[in-house]
Amino acid sequence: MRNKVLPFLTVLILLCLQTAAQRQKEPNAKLLAVVPFQQLNGGVIVLKGKLDEHPDSLNFILDTGSGGISLDSTTVSRMNIPLEASDKTIRGIGGIKTVKFHNNGVLKLHGLITDSLNFHVNDYDLLTSVYGIKIDGIIGFSFIRKYILKLDYDSSRMYVYSHGRYRYPSGGYMMHPQFGSIPIQNITFKDNQKSTHRFYFDTGAGLCLLLSENYVNDSSIMRSDKPIPVVTQAEGLGGKMLMKLTTVKEVNIGPYKFRDVPTYVFEDRYNVISYPQLGGLLGNDLLRRFTVVLNYEKREIHLTPNGYFRAEFDYSYTGLGVYYVDGRVVVEDVIANSPGDKAGVLPGDIIIGIQNNYSNSIQAYKELLQKSRERLRMLLLRGGEPLEVYIKPLNILKG
Repeated sequence: MRNKVLPFLTVLILLCLQTAAQRQKEPNAKLLAVVPFQQLNGGVIVLKGKLDEHPDSLNFILDTGSGGISLDSTTVSRMNIPLEASDKTIRGIGGIKTVKFHNNGVLKLHGLITDSLNFHVNDYDLLTSVYGIKIDGIIGFSFIRKYILKLDYDSSRMYVYSHGRYRYPSGGYMMHPQFGSIPIQNITFKDNQKSTHRFYFDTGAGLCLLLSENYVNDSSIMRSDKPIPVVTQAEGLGGKMLMKLTTVKEVNIGPYKFRDVPTYVFEDRYNVISYPQLGGLLGNDLLRRFTVVLNYEKREIHLTPNGYFRAEFDYSYTGLGVYYVDGRVVVEDVIANSPGDKAGVLPGDIIIGIQNNYSNSIQAYKELLQKSRERLRMLLLRGGEPLEVYIKPLNILKG
């Protein structure tokens, strides 16, 4: 037995030495650019960049949940960007679409120039109305795979490095996700019972956790004694859809534990989640609590807790679908029997102010509605006449 073991150990040692030697030959990763970004509701990242030789600055969402890179159709029309037809489709929570492409495009981010990018084209008018700023495109796998990216949410900066030997921050947790074009990571969480399943790692989702309804029903993971989930409206690729909003008792990302995590459950009509292969997605309202390093070449994602790590979750629920339309913050949807409905808010109402905030900022208004646990004064405009209502958001932890 001993004679058989020794050759195996010798081979193992030689392989380790060979790997170490290869790493020594690999050049060090070099810092190429530092790109400032804006954080929107849910921690979603927006970067400013330029396309080809066009002088206009454009707004791009950085999205690990995107398998490519894309442009908004109205932006393409406005800038007369040439397109090519294709038979390729994209899939989102609202449907499946065939897309056209702007091939061999050049993206310029704060001095960093990336060429040979094939942008597919999609309609992002809904995202623009959700966030209140023009969304001109989404940066996904096609760009991210070319570099090592460090996302520093504390300073709102993205550090872009060349491939090579990279020194990760001390401490933290190294993930080795599975890769197609979207990272897939095993996540453990506990509610009715403990469960481990595979989830998309999605910085483009402004939420904590999204579960497929089929996964929830088949696994019986949700506690039966918790408050009945509320119905809310969410937006994604393809349009709006109703989802259930509840909480999960505990979510574990490696050694890091989060309790009472807001969780959306949705009917996956277009098989976006690919259940039973995956159970859902992990969104940026959790991921923004870390400094995140994306190293797709090495199939590594490193997480280090940051200043947002212990930030409170948003448990307030109003049932209002609020959007930025033609320069105004408008209520387009009101869920029946929700706090917004009971307060007398109607579709078509224009929000002039909430409490003492009259900024006309959809980001500021949504933050007030999502984080408040007190009765809120809303000043509305209905039929050209001002109207004052009071809304008491529901705490989804208590029902």
